[in-house]
Amino acid sequence: MKPHHHLDDSTLIGYSAGALPAAFRVVVSAHLSICQSCRERMLDADAVGGQLVSLQEGASMSAEARNDIMSRLGARPAPPTAAPVRRGLDHDLLPQPLWPYFGETYSDLRWRTIGPGVHHIRSRGVDDGHLMLLRIAAGRSVPMHTHGGNELTMVLQGAYDDSLGHFAPGDVADLDSDVEHQPVTSPGVPCVCVAATDLPLRFSGWLARALQPLFKL
Repeated sequence: MKPHHHLDDSTLIGYSAGALPAAFRVVVSAHLSICQSCRERMLDADAVGGQLVSLQEGASMSAEARNDIMSRLGARPAPPTAAPVRRGLDHDLLPQPLWPYFGETYSDLRWRTIGPGVHHIRSRGVDDGHLMLLRIAAGRSVPMHTHGGNELTMVLQGAYDDSLGHFAPGDVADLDSDVEHQPVTSPGVPCVCVAATDLPLRFSGWLARALQPLFKL
């Protein structure tokens, strides 16, 4: 698995400095667990993150939090390696950073239907931002939408296409409120993604807007 769509530099710096909401940190960790390119870029992000923390010496930050970040940045460890694979089960395993929030295997997931061919699972244990798994049937389109804030989505299985390109397993869409798109899943198998948002989506169509409070997207 070699991703072609990667994390923005600002996202990596925020992750390094401990400034991302919890839901976004989970998706970043999942991508880093399989993407060598972004793990290497984390070294540069660590250096920038350390400078940002230094500039915040006079800002409101607990001594414990500052010491933890500085300790991690100052150590300058080698880029993290990919999570170990359990032979014979790797096709059924979620990325290891997702295990505390959704469980270990796809076969144990319990999906909730939120529309024709669309299912989701809300994470457990994340209060800072919204974290969910989405499964969309092959050959379906998501309603046109923008984002009230930021969205970070990683493809786990299947694929989709939108105005930004083709997104396959491992790819991430690192989006802000300026992006309007309508993902269309590829034929063959359902598209499974993990997504983090900090504000609700903004759908263009009236029906999707009417149903949005029910599904809490």
